[in-house]
Amino acid sequence: MANIECIEFLVGTERGLREVLGAAEVEPLLRAAVAAGADRALVAADGETLWQWPESRGFAQVDSVVAAEALPLILEGEPVGEVRLEAQEPREALRALTQMAAAALNSAIHANLKRMLTTEIHTQVVNQSYEELLAANRELRASEARYRELAENLEVRVRERTAELERAWACVLRREKMAAVGQLAAGMAHEINNPLGFILSNLNTLQKYVGRYVDMLEFFQHRIGACLSADLQEAVRQKWRELRIDFVTDDIAALLPECIVGAERVKAIIADLRGFAHIDAQENAPVAIDQALERTLAVMAAEIPADARIARQLASLPELLGNGALLCQAFMNLIRNALQARPQGLELEISGEHQGTEIALRFRDNGPGIAKELRSKVFEPFFTTREVGQGVGLGLTVVHDAAAAFGGRVEVREAPGGGAEFVLFLPQRGGGHG
Repeated sequence: MANIECIEFLVGTERGLREVLGAAEVEPLLRAAVAAGADRALVAADGETLWQWPESRGFAQVDSVVAAEALPLILEGEPVGEVRLEAQEPREALRALTQMAAAALNSAIHANLKRMLTTEIHTQVVNQSYEELLAANRELRASEARYRELAENLEVRVRERTAELERAWACVLRREKMAAVGQLAAGMAHEINNPLGFILSNLNTLQKYVGRYVDMLEFFQHRIGACLSADLQEAVRQKWRELRIDFVTDDIAALLPECIVGAERVKAIIADLRGFAHIDAQENAPVAIDQALERTLAVMAAEIPADARIARQLASLPELLGNGALLCQAFMNLIRNALQARPQGLELEISGEHQGTEIALRFRDNGPGIAKELRSKVFEPFFTTREVGQGVGLGLTVVHDAAAAFGGRVEVREAPGGGAEFVLFLPQRGGGHG
């Protein structure tokens, strides 16, 4: 036992002697022991003969054995069997043969166990490396999938961000434009209102004064003229005809009222301009829809051709809460869009009705209409079908944003009988303001 080198470490499950030794290693050794002097040689474990030589004799059936030597076989530091040599008569070399057989078999067990452990460790390392490679491959595939997904999402986010930036830029541009228009309108209205006030006042006063002069002339003509000499009366009549006093008197009677009417119209235009720009209105104030439309049409009077027919039916609609300037701007852009689509012979019908909790404002024209595939794009910023320089594609975007500012929406469809129909759906209580 002292010469047997013990295994210092254990790997894996517990093994039996058959798993470590093979017949090809044991049987030649047993045959050699028999050839050297033993009558029988065997290897047994757990009371069972595993290998023996000669093969025909069972270990348990030997009754004539006189001498026998057995030594343990060691596996993983523990005796797991024995090698046994027997003889039918005493022999001095039997002990030495048994020691040699045990030493050879233990060496084979030790060598085989080391080989098995090495193979097992190598296999384990290979399997571990293979599993690690598989895991790394799975991680790479997952990483690649995440990268592809991120790249695709990045492109989508870039497009969305670009659209948001374009919309934000258009919104800023529109606000700056409306602010500039509002300031311009406020300045012009203030500057025109002051002189217009004293012009109207003076015209009314002048009309009274001219009336007095006319009365005085008639007084001289009828009362004092009769007291003059014939020559002097003729000179007065000559001068009267020369100065066309009768015509001047009649014309003054017509000119002054016309001037006063003209000044009143200028005053009304300024009032419409102030109302259109909502210079004095608050951001979230009541807005009368019909008044907003009439003010818009008044401001656009110079743009509307004489042959255009604009019918409106907005009576009995409730007021909205919001920015009236935005609503007027939306009306102006829709009317202008119809005028551009049908420069001559435009027939525009503007009507409103209740639809549940909303008010539907319809702008229906007899223009060429909008192709079905373009209807989803007409509200996008900078989209236009017109020639370069004839529009920047923000008019209908302003309409869309104005509707959104009131908490509503705008839709476009084909009008019955042809043409385009834009419908503003606005909640009756209004919305926030963008």
